Amino acid sequence: MYTRKVFDTILRRLVEPRRFIQVLSGPRQVGKTLLSKQLMKAVRIPSHYASADEPALKGGSWLEQQWEVARHKSKGGGADALLVLDEIHKLPNWSETVKRLWDEDSFHGLQLKVLLLGSSPLLIKSGLTESLAGRFELIPITHWSYSEMRDAFGWDFQQYVYFGGYPGAVPLINELDRWTNYIKESLIETSISRDILLMTRIDKPALLRRVFELGCAYSGQVLSYQKIMGQLQDAGNTTTLAHYLNLLANAGFVAGLQKYAGQQVRRRGSSPKFQVFNTALMTAHANIGFEELVKNPDLWGRWVESTVGSYLLNQTVGQDLSLYYWSKSNMEVDFVLVKGDQATAIEIKSGAKRVTLPGMDAFSKEFNVAKKLLVGAQGIPIEEFLTIPANDWF
Repeated sequence: MYTRKVFDTILRRLVEPRRFIQVLSGPRQVGKTLLSKQLMKAVRIPSHYASADEPALKGGSWLEQQWEVARHKSKGGGADALLVLDEIHKLPNWSETVKRLWDEDSFHGLQLKVLLLGSSPLLIKSGLTESLAGRFELIPITHWSYSEMRDAFGWDFQQYVYFGGYPGAVPLINELDRWTNYIKESLIETSISRDILLMTRIDKPALLRRVFELGCAYSGQVLSYQKIMGQLQDAGNTTTLAHYLNLLANAGFVAGLQKYAGQQVRRRGSSPKFQVFNTALMTAHANIGFEELVKNPDLWGRWVESTVGSYLLNQTVGQDLSLYYWSKSNMEVDFVLVKGDQATAIEIKSGAKRVTLPGMDAFSKEFNVAKKLLVGAQGIPIEEFLTIPANDWF
């Protein structure tokens, strides 16, 4: 079962009298299809599931055919039925076709419920805003959190830090080579090839992949665009790198956090801090064993910080929250969580030693801070922090 809260929210919307298209958008292999099939069983009305996720793109006629199947199952429109369309963004002009069919049903009083799934949030959002305004509700589906992996599979904190939050990879964790190949080939390469390169114009595909690899290797670290270009061959310009990093973020892979400065113009001009959405991406590219990582305090600390960062980053998806970092001279704050005009400063310490926080003090003098949080060491236990909704810190 996926997150109970998410499941209950979607189920409630599907069974209420008001009709809105429900749209589930999120990365591959985070449970969208499984969730939709659980919902089909729970709604207790006739349902039809179809997926557009095939190498050959289908056209509008295919979508119309699937819609007619669902209409037939609704007994001519006299009763409710549910249509689930997976990977909807793979269809050319999908939003225009959905709008036409949805409006036809609304005009004739047909009670068809529609659930759309997509693994390319950027393309999904584009289609919704262009054609389906006022007809949909968007529900972001993010990577699995520590509490979700713990409750579903009995994982402890160290397992989650190392293996991350891909539920489909769980059966392979005792065979590290198979687990690594699954993450690289079934998740990463499939998403880059089919959800980014196939659907978006990319002039330098090899560079996009290198930016992704660099983001995994340097998650939790700040790199200037000049340093990034020094790490890459045929890097082009900073605008291209920023664009590719934005595409990777929309695919749920790697984000480039901006420096918090209180002024949007200055934020955009800062050096990015790489942050993965799922630490499985780091582990799969690091070629390091579990025991070796745990026994290396510096590396383990970076994985732990990225675990907290990935949790916060996923918490901002679809919410009125933003995530930044802050630095000045030799002082820094690991994460700055922002809601409206409020900022919460967060420092991560994976060891047990007493710590001083000069960066936190300097940040507090320069900005209005809602809360100052130490996570780990003598502060909030990291495992506990990963179970607390980010909105609770305001």
